[in-house]
Amino acid sequence: MEKAGKVTFQLDSGEEESLYVLEQTRIGGIDYILVADCEEGDGEAMILKDISEDGEEEGAYAMVSDEDELAAVAGVFENMLEDVEFE
Repeated sequence: MEKAGKVTFQLDSGEEESLYVLEQTRIGGIDYILVADCEEGDGEAMILKDISEDGEEEGAYAMVSDEDELAAVAGVFENMLEDVEFE
């Protein structure tokens, strides 16, 4: 997946949510994306993990919930994006 502007995700509830993809990385063979509700400025950001199977046409993403994994991936994104700081 290439870094893009706004992407629409279909939630488990069937609703759709549009988020901005700010950056992407691959760690240990797993793809992660940093998404936010706004393209610039202060906003809500999430780190999503690609959980889709190889060969699937559509990607499937889940929020990273493991605290150790989240801290490690957040650190990578902070290094990639100079103006991003996670709280």
